[in-house]
Amino acid sequence: MSAPEQGRPLDEVRVDVAAGRVYAEGWQSWSPATWYAVGDTGRAPAEEWEHQMRFRPGTSVARRGLQGEGLLVVDPGTGAPARCYGSSDPTAVPTLRAHLEGDTLLVRATGAVETTEHTGGGEAALAAYGDSLAAGVVRRTLPPPRVWCSWYRFFEEVTADDVLEAVRDLDAHDLPVDVVQVDDGWSPGLGEGLVVADRFGSLPAVVDAIRSSGRRAGIWLAPFAVGAETTLAREHPDWLVGEAGRNWGQPLRGLDLTHPGVRDRLAEALRGLVAMGVDYLKLDFLYAGAVPGPRHTGVDGVAAYRSGLELVREVVGPDVQLVGCGAPLLPSVGLVDAMRVSPDTFHEGGEDGSTGLRGLMPLAARAWQQGRLWVNDPDCVVARPSYSQRETWAGAARTYGGLPSFSDRVGELDDWGLDAVRGLLAGGGTAEPFAPEVLRAGAALARAEGER
Repeated sequence: MSAPEQGRPLDEVRVDVAAGRVYAEGWQSWSPATWYAVGDTGRAPAEEWEHQMRFRPGTSVARRGLQGEGLLVVDPGTGAPARCYGSSDPTAVPTLRAHLEGDTLLVRATGAVETTEHTGGGEAALAAYGDSLAAGVVRRTLPPPRVWCSWYRFFEEVTADDVLEAVRDLDAHDLPVDVVQVDDGWSPGLGEGLVVADRFGSLPAVVDAIRSSGRRAGIWLAPFAVGAETTLAREHPDWLVGEAGRNWGQPLRGLDLTHPGVRDRLAEALRGLVAMGVDYLKLDFLYAGAVPGPRHTGVDGVAAYRSGLELVREVVGPDVQLVGCGAPLLPSVGLVDAMRVSPDTFHEGGEDGSTGLRGLMPLAARAWQQGRLWVNDPDCVVARPSYSQRETWAGAARTYGGLPSFSDRVGELDDWGLDAVRGLLAGGGTAEPFAPEVLRAGAALARAEGER
């Protein structure tokens, strides 16, 4: 690791090696985030695609010690105040690294951060940082809705008929859902013009039916990523920036969000959805807008990403709710209403729970962001009997999430599943920060999950 990438010396903190803790923030929604022991080494990607899609592309991961993107908190464990090192500018996210030498933790940073001390411990330091960061932006205040989502039952094979069935079943069971969200599968994607897939059916008819039921229509988009083999990629190679992993059977590329052509295409697609009656947008794979690469205006990835998200907000207006996912966290502050703070509930084929609860650790660790930076989205509760982790995940989502959503075919729920969904929806969403005891419990749970 070169000296500039490693960062300049920032601080030296005497710690209790047994009791000291470090909170290291990840780059985006799916990145690891937790409290570590001061002598730990953080998690690292096993393969390059994982680096691009779960860590910070273009930034190496420390082989020794701990690493945070824009935010690191040290609770020395000696009785001394906790120290918070955090960026105060959403357009500048330096990398912070810390490693132990004897009983001293050496902290370095690749850019400017503010250092503050807090006598209330590490959780209080995070809460204070969140309040401070949010104070510098226009805060989003739309209350979080209760959501049904198509993804974890129908995945990319969702059809208009599946969604219409869900609307009928929500009525039949008197489930108080505010938003019916059509997830991935309704469209081939921005690389093919963001049109409705032939196999899906009529999206306008679905939106009309949802709204006629007294609910709001939501749509999934991956607006900043494009498949390398799509029509757009072939016709406009100058609109692409760096590699962004792989999905949908092909390599992904990030779009240059500063290019006038990209911005015009994106704005046109968004206006069309809003005009159709969609007022809830789940924006996924957003990290692709920040991958390294040359851009039309010469700005870096973080600035380009934020300019793209600002464009989305400007085009759709203040009354459309935006949910970020796979999103660079700090550069999104002030622009989304809710943010996924963890990986997916499970991937296709993982309904048996064999992949565990990958989202539990970062969900619990990021409890401090709730009501400060945005509403925390824990991802969907899956309540049907075939999901072996349903009880644990439903409890975690209710405890550490502010945005309540579930993703089941209602007719496949057993008595436990229906009761769990009713409980989730009856509690409603919250935009309020969690109490200090919830933050402490979340930190302890995250630490325990990280040690598994």
